[in-house]
Amino acid sequence: MLKKFILTIAVLFVVLHFPVYAASSSSLEQLDDISDRALEMTKLKRYGDSEKMLTFFSDRFLKETAKEQILDMDELRIITVAHNEALMTIKDMNKGDSEKVNSVTKFRLVVDAVKSTHQPLWTEMEDQMMNSFQQTKNAAINQDTITFNSQLNLFLSQYEMIYPSLKVDLSKETMQQLDTRIQYINQYRPEVISDGESQKELDALQNELSTIFDEMGEDDTDPSLWWVIISTGSIIIMTLSYVGWRKYKGDREKPRKEHND
Repeated sequence: MLKKFILTIAVLFVVLHFPVYAASSSSLEQLDDISDRALEMTKLKRYGDSEKMLTFFSDRFLKETAKEQILDMDELRIITVAHNEALMTIKDMNKGDSEKVNSVTKFRLVVDAVKSTHQPLWTEMEDQMMNSFQQTKNAAINQDTITFNSQLNLFLSQYEMIYPSLKVDLSKETMQQLDTRIQYINQYRPEVISDGESQKELDALQNELSTIFDEMGEDDTDPSLWWVIISTGSIIIMTLSYVGWRKYKGDREKPRKEHND
């Protein structure tokens, strides 16, 4: 009887807590889908429809975040900034097609970064970014100023696109270190090209970027489920241990009763 009671409590624990996780996931999935459709409309140059989707996202975003705390304050701020930038770019008649796509892509990536618990979309930029950076590094070694500036500018534009997403997924310490290196390389371009010692910053940044991309692609398990799994497992282990102890105690007391009788 006691065993059934404890197991019932364990089941109720999971049932009561999982809907909270599921509801949050559902809300984020809907927002993620809207951002994806906004990007698709932008790629098709249907800017009116893209604007409608971004406006719809804003309404839905305010409604969902007011209803439940699905995001922390930093995530709210980062998404809001990226959304406002995307909407302003789409509305601006002076912005070119590529600028519009890049701006909405940046927004799309950060929404996915908030929703995803592993392997966010921005990690798919790895090959492009690492290739651009390798070309930048090669140009610096060969002291090819024109190629160096061209490839570094390309890398910086790619970095800018995933920057909000990085702020969501990386620690503040990692972001600060990354920003410091990139700002140094960008600000002191002539020195990086001519000075072998300054070029060590390129090696350091390349290693940091490789580590970041590798770590973000390592875990295939949804971390948000681990709390439920571990909690449930702990309850089951405690239940089995307690039942086993009761059985052991009963088995030991049984001979005593028989002896007394």
